[in-house]
Amino acid sequence: MASETFNHRQTSALPYVRAWLFFMAALIFCMVIVGGATRLTDSGLSITEWKPLLGAIPPMTEADWLEAFEKYKQIPEYQQVNKGMTLDEFKGIFWWEYAHRLLGRLIGVAFLVPLLWFIARREIPPGNAWKLFGIFVLGGLMMWQFVA
Repeated sequence: MASETFNHRQTSALPYVRAWLFFMAALIFCMVIVGGATRLTDSGLSITEWKPLLGAIPPMTEADWLEAFEKYKQIPEYQQVNKGMTLDEFKGIFWWEYAHRLLGRLIGVAFLVPLLWFIARREIPPGNAWKLFGIFVLGGLMMWQFVA
């Protein structure tokens, strides 16, 4: 009887699981587009520090912007690619990198929270929960590689 309930629940949940995975694919497509724009504008290293939680808050005051810009001036990308840029130009490339990192955080949350929900409700087809969790871990490791 328990397996019949599981199979019924699993079958009725499949459209939701599919929708979630299609949504994740769309977010990843957006990440590729924003990532491409980030690279094309040489914005990839405009945020010089990786702060997983506090880094979600952009500079809020002029002093914060100046501090971030001064840190950026210390890295090779500024010295070799963007030397002489103004604070306003820095803000332009900063926002591309900020959007890229924010989208990465969104993808992580949008993947993990529903995954845990579906696992807790036993709505993931048998054998796929570990695979999906493995995808989450690999995605996190990939993101960590680029920012570490």
